[in-house]
Amino acid sequence: MQPRTRVEMALEKKEPDRCPLFCSYTPEFADRLRQDMDLKEKEVEEDDHLLERRVGQDMLLTSVGWATSYYQEEGDYVDEWGVGWQSVEYETRFGQGRYTEMTDHPLAADEMVDDYQPPDPDRDHLYQGARRKLNKFRDKYYICGGVVTTIFETAWALRGLDRLLMDFLEKPELAEKILDIPYEYHRQVAKRLTRMGVDMIWLGDDMGAQDKMLISPQLWRKFFRGKMANIISEVKEINPDVKVAYHSDGYIKPIIPDLIDIGLDVLNPVQPKCMDPARLKEEFGDRLCFWGAVDEQETLPFGSREDVISEVKKRLKTVGRGGGFIIGPTHHLQLDTPLENFWAMVDTVKKTGYSNWGNGN
Repeated sequence: MQPRTRVEMALEKKEPDRCPLFCSYTPEFADRLRQDMDLKEKEVEEDDHLLERRVGQDMLLTSVGWATSYYQEEGDYVDEWGVGWQSVEYETRFGQGRYTEMTDHPLAADEMVDDYQPPDPDRDHLYQGARRKLNKFRDKYYICGGVVTTIFETAWALRGLDRLLMDFLEKPELAEKILDIPYEYHRQVAKRLTRMGVDMIWLGDDMGAQDKMLISPQLWRKFFRGKMANIISEVKEINPDVKVAYHSDGYIKPIIPDLIDIGLDVLNPVQPKCMDPARLKEEFGDRLCFWGAVDEQETLPFGSREDVISEVKKRLKTVGRGGGFIIGPTHHLQLDTPLENFWAMVDTVKKTGYSNWGNGN
């Protein structure tokens, strides 16, 4: 079965030959995986998504928006939004990695908000990668347009997290002005990607901590529900068949009914340490599909190969039953994940077809 058909069937709540698979990687893990697969660095640079296709993934991602500011050059830099960054190195048993952390927020001072000029979302070069992927791969693969960090995360990058959280209560009008900046930008991006022909628009912001939301459900409804509803309705007006996914790490169960009400199709990443994937499937599976659900906090980096196989089979038999599931890690695969565990996940997904789930195979 073609990867594209596999994803389409799953999102129609049907059971394809096997559950569709999607993974994403930090740069360091991608390098390890490339070497393990004996792919030359130049091959990967010249052939879009060679790594993902060789792994056997079914959905390919093309991203436009502020989230592409992560993982830029080493050292200190300022992105096109005016957000300052620094590189922070870390050590694992598999070598040294690098993350980027924010250091400066261009809207930290109130008086900077009214005069701020965001980047232009209509620049053609932003969409060259999406155009190339659609032309080259859409016949075979399902293409997802990433527009994550849609509102909240970009807004607090501009303002500073502590300041924006206080603004919600103390300066709500100012908070709305700041939120409107990334909202308008990413709304235009989502609409353009939809017109270009992507199959899915991937929205979202991290709204969850480990066992509770970062803000109250009431504040989410006040500041974010309407904006997300507008984006979803506008992309579906352009193409009624486009699917919309929403990303949030952590616990966000109180707002899942809201997301369904405003037209969400797919919830990502469904962290099992924060929300039980099987219970979400039971409660919302008739109205919602799921994407992710393989634990990247403990099982993949620190579990055994047998732990990974067991968890993957559990997710397939619960969340995947009856379709409605794209399986994958709940975050970019990190440098501390053993390749043995990665391949255990991939191989188990590929070998476990719907026809034998009931047999415990």
